[in-house]
Amino acid sequence: MTRFRLIALILLTALCLPLQARTVYIDDTLYAPLRSGEGTQFRILHNGLRSGTPLELLERSESGYSRVRTPDGLEGWIVTRFLSEQPIARDRLAAAQQELEKAKSELSELRATLAQTQAERDQLAASEQQLENRSGDLAEKLNELRAISSDAINLKERNEEMQESIQRLRNEVEVLTAEKERLEAKSESDFMLLGAGLVVLGIILALLVPAFKPSKKHDNWA
Repeated sequence: MTRFRLIALILLTALCLPLQARTVYIDDTLYAPLRSGEGTQFRILHNGLRSGTPLELLERSESGYSRVRTPDGLEGWIVTRFLSEQPIARDRLAAAQQELEKAKSELSELRATLAQTQAERDQLAASEQQLENRSGDLAEKLNELRAISSDAINLKERNEEMQESIQRLRNEVEVLTAEKERLEAKSESDFMLLGAGLVVLGIILALLVPAFKPSKKHDNWA
C-alpha cells in the first residue's frame, strides 16, 4: 500500500511540475478565451484566440487548464481540450498544398533538367557518331596517302633505274658511234690503199707486159 501511495505521489508531482516549453495550437474551435487563472471565474485576458493560433505551452494542470504564452507575449490560462499537439486541419491542408505545389515545381524543374540532359546526351551521341565517321574518312584517306606514297617511292626507284638504263644505253651508243667512225675511217683508208695498189699494179703490168711480147726480129729468123 505504501508503494502505491509513493507511485501516485510521483505521478501527481510530475503532473504539477511546469512542462518544458513547446509549441501547441488552438484546436478546431473558432475562438478560445484566455483567462488569468484556472477557471471561468478568472478575468479574461483575451476575448478569443482564433483557431490555429500557435501558443507556447508553459504548464499543464489537472484542472483541465493549461498556462500558455501568445505570440504577442501575453500569458494566461486556457482550456486544455482546446489545444492540439498539431496544427489544425485547415493549416495542415494549406501546408500540404504548399508542399504539393513545391513538389510540383521541383518535379517540373527535374523534368526540364531531364529533358535538357537527354537533349545534351543525344547531341553528344550525334557528335560522337560524326567523330567516328570523320575518323573513318581520315583513316581511309591516310591509307590512300600511304598507297600513293608507296607508289611514288616505287615510281622514283623505277625512274632512277630507267635513268641508269638510259645512261648505259647512251654510253653504248657513244661507244658504237666511235667504233663506227673508226671502221669507216679504216674502210676509207683501206679503199685508198687498195686503189693505190691497183694503180701501182697497173703500172707494173704496163712495164712488164711489153717485155714478154715476142720480138719481130726473132720471127724473121725463124
